[in-house]
Order: sequence, then structure tokens, then C-alpha cells
Amino acid sequence: MSTTWGIISTAHINRLVLAGARESDRVAVVAVASRDRAKADSYAREHGIERAYGSYEALLADPNIDAVYISLPNSLHVEWSIRSLEAGKHVLCEKPFDRRPEQIERAFDAAERADRLLMEAFMYRHNPQTAKAKELVGSGAVGALRLVRAAFSFRLDDVENVRLAARLDGGALMDVGCYCVSGSRLFAGEPETAYGEQLVGPSGVDVLFVGTMRFPSGTLGHFDCGFVVSGRDELELVGDEGSLFLDDPWHARTPAIELRREGRVEEIVLQPEDSYRLELENLSDAIEGEAEPLLGREDAVGQARAIEALYRSAESGQPVALD
Repeated sequence: MSTTWGIISTAHINRLVLAGARESDRVAVVAVASRDRAKADSYAREHGIERAYGSYEALLADPNIDAVYISLPNSLHVEWSIRSLEAGKHVLCEKPFDRRPEQIERAFDAAERADRLLMEAFMYRHNPQTAKAKELVGSGAVGALRLVRAAFSFRLDDVENVRLAARLDGGALMDVGCYCVSGSRLFAGEPETAYGEQLVGPSGVDVLFVGTMRFPSGTLGHFDCGFVVSGRDELELVGDEGSLFLDDPWHARTPAIELRREGRVEEIVLQPEDSYRLELENLSDAIEGEAEPLLGREDAVGQARAIEALYRSAESGQPVALD
């Protein structure tokens, strides 16, 4: 049995989600909505989606849709997640959910009231490469974890891109740095202090961000992200006996982990899996009562708390303690 899905917006990221859905017999994307009916019709024809709606409200009124994927700009995530939940739909909301922890709590409160599932769409968390790295660290392959180093960047020259819009909660930390924060938290836990430095571009959002976090275990995390530097995409987990290096941690297109220990490098190669398919199947299975959502309230709130602290630090020039 497949879960029926609708997509709210015609954002570019949808192409990857649709490709993942087409690979699964447990996921059926049956509708798409745009605020422009002609755009929705054209998008539906292009991607083989059977129904198109000229408003988000119209899609939410469709009784034959079980769940929605929300790929709207960041500033609209909470509003339309709540409206979707109140309409009786389960929700997969594209990352970053929001930078305000209290807004994340509002959304999950709405999910509980509606008895519906809500999940933030960090697709890399569902990939076997991530699970394998977590397993290796947990088994002591690198000894005691001391440092998490992460990076995610690309050149963004389109001044009209929504990632550069301050009113839409754009910025490098929100768009790509959120992966670095999520990865650091996955392996080291919730940070107790955060310090950030940012370069703000002409549109008023950060185009380069560097952050450091301290974790209760004594582990330190350091990351950088940006739109004004060359493309980089990596994660390194450094222990007192060795390290793990992932050259493609977030997309996992060619999954492989380098275990560096005692002067030797062992490459652990994994079978490629579509992370978008896996996250759709996880929530679909959870809707059918056959699984638990991999990500929930606790992770989403922790993510927002860390991002909010990093921005506060960058604005004040001082480290910020997380309660």
C-alpha cells in the first residue's frame, strides 16, 4: 500500500524528491500546488503528476492526500506546516524548519493536537552512509570523539535567489550550514556554547558563516559554510585514536568513508541509496504504523536552538550559552 502525497510549491528541490518517490512503491505523489494555477498545471504535466491546484488551500482540501511535502521558502515553513496539520495532513517540511525554537514547538504542538506526524527533511540522516559513520564512532573506531569538522559551500551569483532574501529567512547558515550543525549534533550531542562569525552580503543575509560549538562531552565542533567560496562538502570526525572522513556527507551520491588510524587509511565503500526516497518511505511507513519517524520534535527543536545561538553570537560578537 502506498501513501499519497501532495507537494506544496514548485521549488527546484522538488526534482530530487520526485525522483526518489518514483523509485518507491510505497510513495505516490498525486498532486502539486502553486499560487499560480497555470504554473501548477504546467509543472504537473512536466512531472507526470495527476492533479494540480492553483492554491495551497485547495490541495489541503483534497481528502485523498495523506501527506504533504513543503518546499516553500524558510519563512513560510511553520505557517504552512501548521495549516497542513490542521487540515489533517501529515507533513514532511524541508530543512531548515525554522531558526526560532518556540516556532518549532508551536508546529509540533499542532501535530499532536491533530494526531498527525511532522518531520524535518534532513535527507542525509536517512542514508546508510550516515548510519555507518554513527556505528563506527559508537564502536570506538576512532577512540573518544574530540572534534567534529564540517563544511558545506557553493558559489551563488544569482542575486534574485531566495537564499539571499532576508525577508524569507535566507542565508548561508540556514541553507547549507544547517547540515553542518545537524551533523555536529548527531555525533556530539546538543551544544552547550556556540560562537559564530559571519560575513553579511548586500541583501542583508550571511553569505559566509564560521561557527564553533562546545559539547558537554568535551567534544568541539567547527564548521564553515557559504555562498561566496568554492564548492566544499565534507565531514570529519576526529578521535584520540583515529578519524573518519566523509567526502560527500550530505548528498551521499558516491558513499564512502575513510577510516584513518595508525598511519593507514581504510576505505569503506557503501552501496548508493537515494536519501530522498528513504526519507519519504520512512514517513510513509510511519503513517501506516509500520515504523517510527527518524526525526521528530526533539531533534528539530535542538537544531533551531543551535542555529539561533550561532546567529545571536555572530550579531553580538560573544559566545552564547545554550540553556
